[in-house]
Amino acid sequence: MNWINKDTEIYCSFATNAGNTGCQMMNSAFYYYGLNKIYKSFSVQDIETAVIAVRTLGIKGFAITMPYKVEVLDFIDWTSPDVDLIGAANTVINENGHLRAYNTDFLAAKKFLQDYDYKLSFSNTYILGNGGYAAAVKTAMKHYNIKPIIITRDNWDSIKDIKDSLIYNCSPVENLPIHESNQFIDCIVTTPTGLKLAGMQAEHQFKMYTGLKFPY
Repeated sequence: MNWINKDTEIYCSFATNAGNTGCQMMNSAFYYYGLNKIYKSFSVQDIETAVIAVRTLGIKGFAITMPYKVEVLDFIDWTSPDVDLIGAANTVINENGHLRAYNTDFLAAKKFLQDYDYKLSFSNTYILGNGGYAAAVKTAMKHYNIKPIIITRDNWDSIKDIKDSLIYNCSPVENLPIHESNQFIDCIVTTPTGLKLAGMQAEHQFKMYTGLKFPY
């Protein structure tokens, strides 16, 4: 593997509070293939300035997490059909200064639901949250003709009364009062389902970044 040098390609993620999961996944995958690339997460307070930095420094690609998945679209040159449908993006590729936005959250959620066939098990399905991630999951559910009930801060207290349903947490809220009769999918990366979803969407990102298969 090449040491970091003037030709090293940089990839990154932008969030209000940077995490380590993306760094661990991507840098391990880069190392596996011996690629002269690095991945770094950044905490930012202004996504527009972050995108300007991408253009200025020639950063090859970046991920976007809450709460910037919708706002980032104001500063992008091209959006995929999935992004147009969802109204949010979580992955941007820099092609010689032309920024192209995609949504791998949608791809991961669609595959997750397909693999586990949740729609056959419950009469009611709930999505907790109404941000960019929730929009991606809602679009994935629509692909399987699932019509979720959306829980927002306006009816948040109703969570404790939900039973015998599928609940998909698309919010950053932890330790929710979920009844044991429910099937709970938590997007928070420190949970088993959240880590699996993170890996599934990272697989798509890595393919976009390198053209190679993610080395699980």
